[in-house]
Amino acid sequence: MAKSQWSFKSATELSAALAAKQVSAVELAQDAIGRIERHDGRINAICVRDFARGLEAARAADAARARGETAPLLGIPVTVKESYNVAGLPTTWGFPPQKDFVASEDALSICRVKQAGGVILGKTNVPVGLADWQSYNEIYGTTNNPFDLGRTPGGSSGGSSAALAAGYGPLSLGSDIGGSLRVPAFHCGVYAHKPTYNIVPPRGHTPPPFPPIPLDRDLAVIGPMARSAADLSLLLDVMAGPDPLDNGVGYRLALPPSRHTALKDFRVLVIDSDPVLPSDKDVRGSIERLADNLAKSGVSIARHSPLLPDFADSSRLYMRMLMGFLGAFFPAEAIAGAQAGAAQLKADNTSLAAERLRGMTQSHRDWVLDDGARARLRAQWRELFRSFDAVICPIMPTPAYPHDHSPDQEVRRIRIDGTDHVYADQLAWPGIATLPGLPATAIPLGLSPQGLPVGVQIVGPWLEDRTPLKLAELIEREFGGFVPPPMFDD
Repeated sequence: MAKSQWSFKSATELSAALAAKQVSAVELAQDAIGRIERHDGRINAICVRDFARGLEAARAADAARARGETAPLLGIPVTVKESYNVAGLPTTWGFPPQKDFVASEDALSICRVKQAGGVILGKTNVPVGLADWQSYNEIYGTTNNPFDLGRTPGGSSGGSSAALAAGYGPLSLGSDIGGSLRVPAFHCGVYAHKPTYNIVPPRGHTPPPFPPIPLDRDLAVIGPMARSAADLSLLLDVMAGPDPLDNGVGYRLALPPSRHTALKDFRVLVIDSDPVLPSDKDVRGSIERLADNLAKSGVSIARHSPLLPDFADSSRLYMRMLMGFLGAFFPAEAIAGAQAGAAQLKADNTSLAAERLRGMTQSHRDWVLDDGARARLRAQWRELFRSFDAVICPIMPTPAYPHDHSPDQEVRRIRIDGTDHVYADQLAWPGIATLPGLPATAIPLGLSPQGLPVGVQIVGPWLEDRTPLKLAELIEREFGGFVPPPMFDD
């Protein structure tokens, strides 16, 4: 069974085809299901299948269209990261003790996707606790990169990125605290958007067995993934908006429009590497080509600015605040080990690994002081965005690397242009947007000489998500975007 003409279309294109009666929602669902059944034995992106209910939803979408009804996602196939609660399906976050936990109600974003007519076909694989840039666990096994099955698809939304790249529907839902939307998008050559902090309510994106109540999870966001830039806005508009159970917390105002609508009007700061964590020649080369293309299109390009916050200082602060939050959920023995390690640190040890240890064991007073430093960082970014509309920079230092499931991530190494670096230090580049809570759009920039996807993130101003999203759309229109993986382009 060969691919259909719809297999790699965008949601926007599929909506137009549905409206024109060129295809039915049932046919689109069957096409995506067929691809999953044909290919997912090798990729293992879809860990929970929900085909019967998906086809039922597709039939309902066709009936609604026949009645003249419309909705933003009506009849569009969608996949969902395993970490979202979907009523009647397991939610494990990869934790073996939770393998039998079944959600009794939909996450708020799932409710909104269903209300918008989305056809959910299944859930996508994750690492244990969503805590890796590789997507594997004892319950569901390992997800492979569709461009090279021996390499990671990224994480923690790795199943979603692999599903999109393989043609299992045009949209997926993911989450991000350490790059978990942007990193897998980068490694699989698709698009993702990390929203401004707190504009998309996370209720129901909850580790089992905790109740799905409104909760402020510092730094963490949920957001859209897609094969085209315009589709990110389509899904973000469905997901965003305050939680009605949250007593008015959250952003009720409509997001402002993009600062510009033409490429030539954008002012962009381009960063291709940094001594804190250098990017390799393939990543740098892709950024150079993009910067050259943008400059030729009239974009105002700068390569340096004194307004850019110090990357070393902000990366160290991010490590402490990230691990201060995540460490609250670590078992007692892990915290005891971290305390013993932190006690041995010298005051002048400012390595990122040292800051992660300090973060896991910091006092509430230390956290409050760090939070004040974050407020000052946000002020620096506000000042920068008076002179620039966006910052383009790496997401990760290298294209997708071979699977490495050694248990201690601090011991793992990532090779960058022949030199080994600490695996967990890769947090630095995603952290550039995560710590201040800024929106960041991940876009693909084609393939490396080895045939692996490369890309960048476009960081935008606070609450101005539509600016990096629009720039992503314009770049895709001018220079291209998603490229199907050759071994699954059938």
